[in-house]
Amino acid sequence: MTDTSETDRGETGARRSLSMRADLDVWFVREVLPLEAALTQYIRHNWRDGTNVADLLQDIYLRVFEAAAKEYPKATKPFVFAIAHNLLVDRVRREKVIPLEAVENLDSLGVAADAPGPEAHVAAREELRKVQAAVNRFAPRAREAFTLYHVEGLSVREIGARMGITDRAVTWHLNEGLRQLANILYGDAPERKGEK
Repeated sequence: MTDTSETDRGETGARRSLSMRADLDVWFVREVLPLEAALTQYIRHNWRDGTNVADLLQDIYLRVFEAAAKEYPKATKPFVFAIAHNLLVDRVRREKVIPLEAVENLDSLGVAADAPGPEAHVAAREELRKVQAAVNRFAPRAREAFTLYHVEGLSVREIGARMGITDRAVTWHLNEGLRQLANILYGDAPERKGEK
């Protein structure tokens, strides 16, 4: 009968741990990393600050990796996107800054409340409706650029690529959109051709 020393048992445990870590690494590269493009698009669509996309991705990857180290998920994609959703909700709660897009889904976030009363809520919704109506009156290209920038959170370069125009033209359309918004909401808005 062979007696294994504590050193031998420690080395076996360390090898097993390294093997499990290698399996986890392989799983992560095979199952999670191919979702990066869709995950990036999901974050950009649901999070206003486009500068934080890389940080959010890393936080999501960390949470996925830690959870998978305990137990691999049965379905990777829903698991990863559930973690992404939960991370974004946590960030909204922590920052207590609700992006304009989140106003519609505020109740579903379950954010507890130092929320304004019903009157302020109605006034905010009415203001949002006014802004949306004003944006709908923009010239088509200005409306498209404005929406891509302020609602979808795309950069000037991404908008230019999508619209097939230069960065300078995108900037002009964004400025035109802001000018039109200010005129419609606060001043005498010039009527567009065909409107009365």
